[in-house]
Amino acid sequence: MNINISRNNISNKRITVIGLKKSGYASAILGNKLGATIFVSELNTNKNIINNKKKLTEKGIHVEIGIHSNQIYDADIWIISPGVPTKIDIIKKANKLKIPIISEIEFASYFTKLPMIAVTGSNGKSTTVNILYSMLNTKDLNPILAGNIGIPFSEQVLNEIEDPDFGNIYILEVSSFQLEYIKNFKPFISVYLNISPDHLDRHENMEQYLNAKLKLIKNQNSNDIVVFNADEKIFKSLFNNYPFKKIPFSILNKTSFFHINKSYIYNQNNELLINKKNIKLKGDHNLSNLIASATVAKLMKVKDKKISNVMENFKSINHRLQEIKKINGVSYINDSKATNIQSVIVAINSFNNPIILLLGGKNKNSNFRQLLPHTKRHVKHIVSYGEAGGEIAAAIGDAVRLDCVNSLKEAVASAQKFALKGDIILLSPGCASFDQFKNFEDRGNKFIKIVKMYSEKICV
Repeated sequence: MNINISRNNISNKRITVIGLKKSGYASAILGNKLGATIFVSELNTNKNIINNKKKLTEKGIHVEIGIHSNQIYDADIWIISPGVPTKIDIIKKANKLKIPIISEIEFASYFTKLPMIAVTGSNGKSTTVNILYSMLNTKDLNPILAGNIGIPFSEQVLNEIEDPDFGNIYILEVSSFQLEYIKNFKPFISVYLNISPDHLDRHENMEQYLNAKLKLIKNQNSNDIVVFNADEKIFKSLFNNYPFKKIPFSILNKTSFFHINKSYIYNQNNELLINKKNIKLKGDHNLSNLIASATVAKLMKVKDKKISNVMENFKSINHRLQEIKKINGVSYINDSKATNIQSVIVAINSFNNPIILLLGGKNKNSNFRQLLPHTKRHVKHIVSYGEAGGEIAAAIGDAVRLDCVNSLKEAVASAQKFALKGDIILLSPGCASFDQFKNFEDRGNKFIKIVKMYSEKICV
């Protein structure tokens, strides 16, 4: 279905926004600014939601919280927030009534003329878009970061409308949730990092999950580009029947722009780009993220000197293998963004020291037994917590010494009992955060606070 919304006709549109978190709030503000009649509906009534309602109401936008009334169906179109489940009754009814449903990134894309680079994958998206942002931040390019990274696309598009010099290219982190309701959205470069089981509580199976990811490229044509990880078997023939240009990247084999040996990275002319030992980001997964970003940067004609400089100096982002503190020789690592099993595996394999692993939260239909081959390496103890704590304990069994507690605070306290000098206490939950926290950032920040309080207690 082709959605006909533009700056020219949006003032005639009645738009219902389902969800009042970041993306819902931003799309409501953008739609209102452009003259649409906006109605926002949100079931939750927490402090942040109440605050967002107040701010929207002050702008003359109608908002209901704690209920989805029949008013939501009095609309020409729906904008649905990523966190809203796809199979709830209101969605079914909207479909019956033939109300078009789009995502927030779809909506925002109608009001920008700037080119878009979109990055997706099961793991590494946030790290990659931040690396790419640094690489494209040149004299000629002025990138704008948005999407699943935490800055709604709608918010940045509004900034662009209000200030035409705001930037000249978008870098978007895109999740499968955001892609479910894509109609016309079309980046000129799409980046596929990897695919592993994730969000199977929502997508039911890998086929559905992959189909959601493939919506990113549904509108791309022969003038567009897909950059993909050639080390992932699933991508080997996946794009064969599509018209766009296909650019592989790899850390194992020579590809279009870069190749790697044990110690060095070379460009397409076999010239030395950088010595791997000078790269601050550790692990093959981060090397892959760097090469993915560098490949896109080359397509954007960024000089090798800039690319190598970013490769050398880029450090980990918040909540992704973020070193918090070392206390009495024990390192505390915040990997709260690890919300699936594959991310936990990556985290475990990034270290050589003994690990006390903190796992838990809200299960996304993950199989925790997949961790067992990797825990044998140097995970000496697991502390499970939260809603999935018991499930994790049952899956791990007696393969690894394990304690099961209720909260993250208790998990940290339990880990400290077993930690020796040289050990790592690693928060890599492998679960969603919503059982006890607002989001993974909130969980990571709480972990940092707990560690800081413990540090201050030790110093007293």
